[in-house]
Amino acid sequence: MAHGFKSTRRGITGSLEDAERELLGKLFHDVASMVEPETAPDADPLAALVGIDPDASVPEDTAVRRLLPDAVDGDDDASLEFRRLTERGLREQKSAGLRAAQLMIESDPIQLDPEQATILSKAINDVRLVLADRLNIVTDEDATRLHGITDWAEATDLESYLALVYNFLTWLQDTLMQALLRALDR
Repeated sequence: MAHGFKSTRRGITGSLEDAERELLGKLFHDVASMVEPETAPDADPLAALVGIDPDASVPEDTAVRRLLPDAVDGDDDASLEFRRLTERGLREQKSAGLRAAQLMIESDPIQLDPEQATILSKAINDVRLVLADRLNIVTDEDATRLHGITDWAEATDLESYLALVYNFLTWLQDTLMQALLRALDR
C-alpha cells in the first residue's frame, strides 16, 4: 500500500506499490493524451511558436472542458478569442506536466523538491478533474457520497472502481500538499 508523502531533510518523499505506480502512470499518460494540442500539418509555425491556435474551439469532451474551462463566463465570443490566444500553450503546459509527473513516480521512494511536488500535485489534480467529470461529481454531496466507497473488494462496477481511484488520488494529493506546506514552512 502507498505511504503518503512526508517532508524530510531530503525533500518530499513518498512510496507507491508497483501496481499503484503503474495505474498512476497510465492515468497521467491518458490525461496527457487528452489535452495534447493537435498540430495540423499546414499549421503556421509562428502561431504555434507563440501559442496561438486560430482553429481553437470549445472541447466536445466535458472532462477536457473541466481542464480547459471558458475564461469569460457568459460571453462565448470573448471566451473563444481567449481560447484561441492561450489554449495551445495551456495544453502544452498541462501535457508536459503530466508527462513529467509520470517520470517522477518511477523511482522508489519518490523524492521531490518543492517545484517537482507542485508539478506532481497539478498532474494529480488534472486526473482527479477528469475522474470527477466521469463520475458526475458536481456538488459537495456528490463527492461525499463517493468518499464512502473505500473497499476495493466491493468494486463491482466501473463507477465504484473509478470512485476508489478518485479517493486514492484525493488522499495522495492531500498528503503531498501537507508535505509541501511543511517543507515551505522550514
